[in-house]
Amino acid sequence: MAPSGLAILMGAGPTTASGIARILAHPSHGNLAVALLSRSADAGLAERLSRESQGGMLRAFKTDTTESSLTSVFEEIKSWAKSQQQQQLPLKLAIWNIKHSHKVPFEDESPTKFGDSLQTYVTGAMIFSQLSLKWMLAQYPEDTTTDSSGGGSDEFMVKKGTIVFTGTLGALRTNAGYAAYGAGRSGVRMLAQSLAREYSAKGVHVVHAIANGGIVDVDTTAEDADVKDKLAKVNLGEKIRAESVGKLYLQCMNQSCDLWIHELDMRPAREKF
Repeated sequence: MAPSGLAILMGAGPTTASGIARILAHPSHGNLAVALLSRSADAGLAERLSRESQGGMLRAFKTDTTESSLTSVFEEIKSWAKSQQQQQLPLKLAIWNIKHSHKVPFEDESPTKFGDSLQTYVTGAMIFSQLSLKWMLAQYPEDTTTDSSGGGSDEFMVKKGTIVFTGTLGALRTNAGYAAYGAGRSGVRMLAQSLAREYSAKGVHVVHAIANGGIVDVDTTAEDADVKDKLAKVNLGEKIRAESVGKLYLQCMNQSCDLWIHELDMRPAREKF
């Protein structure tokens, strides 16, 4: 089955991102072509996820969070997505899923390392979302907000794409030693809120998802000695299933314009809060 659109997943690691990508690419779920962005560009991961998603279309791309690297990889993705079909696949979903941790006693923190942390996480998120946003809007060159092409007199708002930022509880509160981490996580949350306020009315759905609790991938064929233990914790509501995150993001992508969720608090049943 030919993909119905394109998803870009930044931070394509072997756990959370794998479960998300598997669902997005699966013909019975998202049926999307998925670009997996990471520093390693793990082609083996893309091949495994294709098998696990019943022949889903995925490809690994190498990038970091700098402007030059992200700009270049977006052009590569456009060429790849167009080569798979006679026409350019529409970008439907862009996910910022970077893992980022920076802990140090504050008296030992340096302005350089603090700034580097924000540059990697916050500025990287800004560049990624700007490139995604411009692509989504460019798919509608006449800036069409509504559509009445069905022949009736009623107009319907056109959804041009969905951008999801995966965050953590650090976006709301932080702890000793995590000044840079908290600043970065809260910064991306405010970036998401600003984008939602500016572009929702123009048809771009922006979501900030707070993942509070461990996420594990128990649906993989990769060798994992602890998979039974992880599955038991998922079944008991102690861990989040990675594929469940993918299904939730897919639901966000498919939400109609009368109801858009902006902020999600994702947690397993037994996670304290």
